[in-house]
Amino acid sequence: MAALGHSVTCYNRSGHHVSGSEFDSSASYLYKGVRLKNVWTLDKRGLAAMSASVSAAFCAAFGKYDVVHIHAEGPSFMCWLPKLLRKRVIVTIHGLDWARAKWGKFASWYIKSGEKNAVRFADEIIVLSENVQKYFRQTYGRDTVFIPNGVVRMQKREAEEIQKLWGLQKDSYVLFLGRLVPEKGVHYLIEAWKSIKTDKKLVIAGGSSDTQDYMDRLKALAGDDVLFTGFQQGQALEELYSNAYIYVLPSDLEGMPLSLLEAMSYGNCCMVSDIEECAKVVEDHAAVFEKGNISDLQGKLQELLDHPEEVKKYKDGASVFICKKYSWDDVVDKTLGLYRTNNRHLEKRAKPDGVQEKK
Repeated sequence: MAALGHSVTCYNRSGHHVSGSEFDSSASYLYKGVRLKNVWTLDKRGLAAMSASVSAAFCAAFGKYDVVHIHAEGPSFMCWLPKLLRKRVIVTIHGLDWARAKWGKFASWYIKSGEKNAVRFADEIIVLSENVQKYFRQTYGRDTVFIPNGVVRMQKREAEEIQKLWGLQKDSYVLFLGRLVPEKGVHYLIEAWKSIKTDKKLVIAGGSSDTQDYMDRLKALAGDDVLFTGFQQGQALEELYSNAYIYVLPSDLEGMPLSLLEAMSYGNCCMVSDIEECAKVVEDHAAVFEKGNISDLQGKLQELLDHPEEVKKYKDGASVFICKKYSWDDVVDKTLGLYRTNNRHLEKRAKPDGVQEKK
């Protein structure tokens, strides 16, 4: 959007990195034309996200903006405020966050209230899956707009940094990459791995998100052939995607898994649970197992490991399929369309002089 000539500001929480203070980095105030502003945040477990979203809502409501775009159900609790100050309010629902296992009673109530406020006050609601679209129609009688995430084709990297850090080589490991929270189903994968016959390692890449107890439980379940890398970014992240033999996402609950799109964009053979949010993404271009069924997960993963020709078949078709199906350019076009509706200011600035829209 910034490249198309629009002024874009992103409000971020202050305090430590969500995956731990060891990942803190110096603040940047501009990223690819997007202005970044940090807001006041109570840097306490369970309160950081809520306090930051309240602060950001005040800043956005009183700022000189035509549109305020709020992401996720919790932050949507405050969508009434920019609406009160006559801003156009768009909300993206990434998933039914109140259903996630990590939340206590108050947090679940707050997030569910954010969902209700989005229904009541938002001009438009974007959802990332048709399943969530059905939920809003059946629960609230509210129509939403389906705009999924996008992805671009990624350039593969040789196994250099991951070789130095963990001794990982191309095709030497099966990968899970994502937040370590119960609804991701990593415990199913570790249990299934105990019965897998292979010389490959299982790599679990990701940090906790207010879920240290769950991470401790996973490590207690795991054997010596399971490697926990912690949160990764940059070159190590790219190398993990690039050199995995199989990528597995055993989730019970998803909005639209961006890590799955990224894994396929690197040309990975993927295996996912049969929840609609995963199965509809991959269609017949990945292996699918029954959600929560450890035996089915173990059997189908073993079958892939025993038949490299099947793995190659999935790898060969993954990148072209996913990048054609989910394009970031399409996401931008559709989102800007929602911004412009009944908004005279954006209509005038829709096509700045000298800016060509990519297709």
